Amino acid sequence: MDLKTALLAGGIVTTGLMSGLLYGWSVSVIPGTRRVSAGNYVDTMQHINRAIVNPAFIIPFMGIPLVLGGAAIMQFRSGDHRRGWLLAGATATYVVGVLGVTIGRNVPLNDALDAFDLRGSADDAIERRRSSYEAPWNRWHYLRTIASVGSFALAAAAALVATDDG
Repeated sequence: MDLKTALLAGGIVTTGLMSGLLYGWSVSVIPGTRRVSAGNYVDTMQHINRAIVNPAFIIPFMGIPLVLGGAAIMQFRSGDHRRGWLLAGATATYVVGVLGVTIGRNVPLNDALDAFDLRGSADDAIERRRSSYEAPWNRWHYLRTIASVGSFALAAAAALVATDDG
């Protein structure tokens, strides 16, 4: 397998994995956490937000634009502009819609939640903390999920489209 094909395949697989994670969270974790008390919700989300910062998540999460971008460059260099533009679109969609939203919106909400002292807070303060976190975090999460699925679809389309390199 040559580098051009490896980058295309790697971009599809890694983007698919991230899309699956974000989609799975949307349809399982969010509905599940809606059913728990505010204290349990805050405690659970604090633990999840700390646990997800690990190499198995961070490396693919941050590396996807490099793989997709590299795949786009390789396609353009080989003269396959159809695939190149689809992969460039996948890269831009991921960078703006997934990385940008996560770094600009979800992470600051996570940081604020992490700073909250659950053990030293009254029930009404815990309810307010949950309310100020849950709805905006979920809204931004749904947006990045849509962007991730869109990026995956563009990358997959690049593999399926007829080449224009002769």
